[in-house]
Amino acid sequence: MKLRFLGIIPNTPTDDSPTIWVDEETGDLLIQSYKATDSEVEACQSVGSVPGHSTHVPDHEAIVRLPQVMLKYIPRPEGDSREVPGT
Repeated sequence: MKLRFLGIIPNTPTDDSPTIWVDEETGDLLIQSYKATDSEVEACQSVGSVPGHSTHVPDHEAIVRLPQVMLKYIPRPEGDSREVPGT
């Protein structure tokens, strides 16, 4: 796996630091961030996703909260000129 660092939350302390990397072989993002609280997970489950799709979060998955300021580090396709909210 070949990872490339994309960004870390600005003014972060030495611990508790949301960070984003990209796997340069697959394009997948690896995100270290805050674990969603039980109430946040319940809110996500109440909204749902695709009709008929389970809202259960399996043990091998997680819901994380990505601070808005971190959106600027998410890669965009070339030519995508859409604004990143709040940047």
